[in-house]
Amino acid sequence: MKAVCSLCPHHCALEEGQTGLCRARTNRDGKIVCSSYGRVTALAVDPVEKKPLRRFYPGSRILSVGSFGCNLRCPFCQNSEISMADSGTRTIELSPNQLTAKAAELSQSTLGNLGVAFTYNEPLVGYEYVRDCCALIRRAGMKTVLVTNGFICEEPLRKLLPLVDAMNIDLKGFTQRYYEWLGGDLETVKRTIEIAAAQCHVEVTTLIVPGRNDSEEEMRAEASWLASVSPEIPLHITRSFPRYRVQEEAPTPLATIDRLCAEARKNLRYVYAGNC
Repeated sequence: MKAVCSLCPHHCALEEGQTGLCRARTNRDGKIVCSSYGRVTALAVDPVEKKPLRRFYPGSRILSVGSFGCNLRCPFCQNSEISMADSGTRTIELSPNQLTAKAAELSQSTLGNLGVAFTYNEPLVGYEYVRDCCALIRRAGMKTVLVTNGFICEEPLRKLLPLVDAMNIDLKGFTQRYYEWLGGDLETVKRTIEIAAAQCHVEVTTLIVPGRNDSEEEMRAEASWLASVSPEIPLHITRSFPRYRVQEEAPTPLATIDRLCAEARKNLRYVYAGNC
């Protein structure tokens, strides 16, 4: 029996046993299930600033967890080894209870730990795992963070947000043409930012790809729109490096980052240069 995934705007219509574009959601017995549930590819304690979150418990450390899969296809992906991986990739099993226990143990150690950040790949393609973990983590008195591309339908987003303390949302660029290159939709991501910013701490990251989204005009439009949501939203303007399908391209020039940061600061209070 064919089933349609309602998580993101791709709305993949899947035959029995078929996996969606994200590589992490599968039709089993006529229902869409999270095939990446509890399967972890990366686990590390990071500074919260690395997410990046600069204005959410600065100086803290947070247990960061990743799985596999993504519902975009960015040619410049900086984590393609896991974001473009599928169920055949090597993982360890970590249930929500086990992850919460690990986070709690670390919070009592000399390392210290704020909570859990779901990051590295696109966490929202593993929606059910993230939801179940967040509920337990919050119940244990710790913080939950999502580092996401924001390409999610409104209904599942609203259901998850009461369990989320902070998000860093990638605003990849500020034209629909750019998002078409990535296999996404600009207006969906803008709506995610608007909804999330009203309910939790939100910071935004824009990775600058030379010749693609590096004009002052585009940054002016982006910063102006973000300021209309709130001029207090921190914006991270970040260098890209040769990765995945753009191995031949040069890193973003530092001068470009400086120029775009200066433009964004005309509208936003907190603007940070990243990967510099």
